[in-house]
Amino acid sequence: MTGLRNKTRCGLSAPRAMLIAAGLCAAALAASGGAIAEARRTPVMGRPAEAAPVPHRVWSRSAPLAQSRTRLAGFETAPFPYNGWMPGKDKPFHDIVDGDRRGHSSPRGHVFWEEETFSDPRVLLHIPKGFDARRPGLMVIYFHGHRATLERDVHTRQQVPAQITRSGSNAVLVAPQFAVNAADSSAGRFWEPGAFGRFLGEAAQHLAQLHGDRRTVRTFASMPVVIVAYSGGYLPTAWSLTRGGLEKRLRGVVLFDALYGELGIFADWIGNDPSAFFISSYTSSTRGRNAELQRILSEREVAFTTSMPRALRPGSIAFLSTDADTSHNDFVTRAWVDDPIRDLLDRIGGFRR
Repeated sequence: MTGLRNKTRCGLSAPRAMLIAAGLCAAALAASGGAIAEARRTPVMGRPAEAAPVPHRVWSRSAPLAQSRTRLAGFETAPFPYNGWMPGKDKPFHDIVDGDRRGHSSPRGHVFWEEETFSDPRVLLHIPKGFDARRPGLMVIYFHGHRATLERDVHTRQQVPAQITRSGSNAVLVAPQFAVNAADSSAGRFWEPGAFGRFLGEAAQHLAQLHGDRRTVRTFASMPVVIVAYSGGYLPTAWSLTRGGLEKRLRGVVLFDALYGELGIFADWIGNDPSAFFISSYTSSTRGRNAELQRILSEREVAFTTSMPRALRPGSIAFLSTDADTSHNDFVTRAWVDDPIRDLLDRIGGFRR
């Protein structure tokens, strides 16, 4: 793994960055090759036959990757640092000043200081073993929840890159860092009109560098997008839907016990975009809000199901209640099945490796 910036860019010294890079790379390669213990993994029965390949233009003739590639990269268009204002409020995002320090006051009254919580512009990128730039591909955007870091949680604990590798999907991962290890859902730059679209454009450049063939930048820049949001990741997801500038690239939205608010935004988007799918799976933590969104959709005569569709197609809408013993903290690895991101990708036709 390469591409970790120096201390002035990402808050890491060069030796520290090299150690983190080595650890992440080893974990990614271990997850992508050989047998993997799957004691609780639930097989998907009756998976639909593979759909016909999606017509697309081939920009690169590179062979499939022999090994997975994973990198932490500093982005100019990352959600943070953010120096703007709070949407709908007459105050800047950093509304607390203590000498040379700036901080953001949360709705619960806690102050999060910029240098500790909102100064990391890194993004976790992953291209799985076997990725083929000549075939139709899918870009998975992952928005983490509260108290998370990319290394400890998204990569290692939640196994998001490994789940993509274990799937059969020709998909890549882009996971930005939001608030670092803090109970905060702020969207940062993604509050700004078109900012998420610009972020995707930069992601294409970084993915092409990681892939090793510069011609793939056009491949990544045109990929359909699926947003997967866990817990507090619902807020940047909602703003990305309303202000992101995605045009028609968005293939679907998946909420992992994440429907804590913005029900109107999600209801409007579901009703206005029949070309994409929407899945919300939940524990008791968000059960009430999921029931409320179902009620809103019913009143608008929008059809949905309460079971996982065999195939995720345009217009698929599903709400999935999980068992009483399902843990919110472990939801990204153990939800309606083990490895739920893998399961989702395997249900999307037309993007097989």
